[in-house]
Amino acid sequence: MNLALIGAANLLVVSVVLALTFMVGERLARHNVVDVAWGLAFAAIAINSAVLGAGDPARKWLIAVLVTAWGLRLAVHLAVRSQGHGEDPRYEAFLAKSRLPRRVGIITRVYVLQGVLIWVISVPVQLSATLSGEMPAWAMIGVALWLVGLVFEAVGDAQLRTFKLEPDNQGRVIDSGLWRYTRHPNYFGDACLWWGLYLVALTAGPIVLVTIFAPIVMTTLLVRVSGKALLERHLEGRPGYAEYVRRTSGFIPWWPRRAAS
Repeated sequence: MNLALIGAANLLVVSVVLALTFMVGERLARHNVVDVAWGLAFAAIAINSAVLGAGDPARKWLIAVLVTAWGLRLAVHLAVRSQGHGEDPRYEAFLAKSRLPRRVGIITRVYVLQGVLIWVISVPVQLSATLSGEMPAWAMIGVALWLVGLVFEAVGDAQLRTFKLEPDNQGRVIDSGLWRYTRHPNYFGDACLWWGLYLVALTAGPIVLVTIFAPIVMTTLLVRVSGKALLERHLEGRPGYAEYVRRTSGFIPWWPRRAAS
């Protein structure tokens, strides 16, 4: 009963967050603001689950803090990055192919889709908040993995932002810092974050094993859908990119390959 209540309440929470974001997007005439709402909606779900959940207080509030810290950092980063830019080319591209009116297409193919994904990916957070088993010490393995992910994501984003601010780097591909060891340190970090959160949620009991689809969905999005795959198609024609791909790991960090003779 507690899980059903939390699930329904969180559907409402996500709906409110995205509805407000849609109104902001309409006012600004660009709906890339939904990317900012992505992290905020996860944070809202985690906090709401901790408030309503009857589970172990230490675990549910630890997860709420971890999700909120990640969500706020990501929201601020994306808000700053989007300033001075127009609509996201991804949205323009698939809306151009849609036969639906633009506003209907935006609502169904951007907001509703992201709302469903947010709710599904956060299922381990919601379920664990209802379970009363005490949090064991090995939960710190999940916290450590979350921390590794946060470092990769935040440092990778900061290095990319610094690189882009240099006029001499226009049109070039970053291959320094964390980007020397993986072509996508921020996406790799995001995946680590959510697997770490899943491990912490798993301390609530074996029943949480059934929610393993959540971090799998997030990782699939990052690697094959809206993250790595989409960005690499966009970068394909840049000078030096093919060589960068040849020598640099695609996702999991590793030492760069030596240049060909």
